[in-house]
Amino acid sequence: MHGGAITLAQEFKDRGKSYDIILASDMLDLSLFVSLIGESIAGAATAIYFHENQLTYPWSPRDKDTQKGRDNHYAFINYSSALAADKVFFNSNYHKNSFLNELPKFLAQYPDFENKSTIQSIREKCETLHLCMDLKAFDLHKPIEAIENDAPTILWNHRWEYDKNPMGFFRVINILRKRRLPFRLALLGEHFQVEPPYFAKAKQQLSDKIIQYGHVSSFEEYASWLWRSDIALVTSVQDFFGGSVVESIYCNALPLLPNRLAYPEHITITNQKDCFYEQEKDLVEKLVEIIETKSWKSASIDKSVIDSYDWTHGIHKYDSAFEELASTKAP
Repeated sequence: MHGGAITLAQEFKDRGKSYDIILASDMLDLSLFVSLIGESIAGAATAIYFHENQLTYPWSPRDKDTQKGRDNHYAFINYSSALAADKVFFNSNYHKNSFLNELPKFLAQYPDFENKSTIQSIREKCETLHLCMDLKAFDLHKPIEAIENDAPTILWNHRWEYDKNPMGFFRVINILRKRRLPFRLALLGEHFQVEPPYFAKAKQQLSDKIIQYGHVSSFEEYASWLWRSDIALVTSVQDFFGGSVVESIYCNALPLLPNRLAYPEHITITNQKDCFYEQEKDLVEKLVEIIETKSWKSASIDKSVIDSYDWTHGIHKYDSAFEELASTKAP
């Protein structure tokens, strides 16, 4: 987030081309980038797309950035970029609202010139543009015949990171084990640097339950595991959108989701209330009942919202949003 704006600004100027829109991710210091390209911007509209943000992202207590006090600086880059942009897109309503609601508290940290009046100008530029994905690619790897399992396969297909709350996940799994309930465990997803200790511990304690452990090398294999899974158990403490959750629901895994974050946007809670839980105790009760009654075999989920995230549907929303943005700077 520090040097990228400088490098990209030089590359932009070297190209010598003009554009209708400059679309940046939240990882770019857009205000610095715009200042460096100067007249090269040539009347292009600027937009930033927030896939995540550093104001409301839950930092791990082990993260060296928080220990060195660098977390506020990253958040300020997000704030100043949103202020500089002509348009601010978010991947979910939850993300947009949490960012805007956190800004007053964030700016109040500063001893003077808090500039809280800028929040309204940012708010007026904000729009939700849900993340779109190539979900139909999973269809190519769907089993021709339904897989009949005596015990449900419980899926983890997220990053092995703090914000996905693997400790909470394994607490619930160990309750199932102690109650001698039948289940299998597919632990997918990437981990970076050192393997988290709670995964290594789970690998030992749950060796008789684990049928897949770790990152798979191909999309085909990943998709196959999602179609083979029966329950998508989600314990995340943060998800601005939740791409891996969307993928698992698309592949017919029965979701058990915390009733917060972006998840209520994916499934209408009034129609699918059994898919949501409030507290961990509630989650355990729902999961135990699903396994004991084998209701995971016959569960039916309304995937209409999930289907709308496929590019074949979402591309029209993106086209309209970008055309409207470009027209604001048209000569």
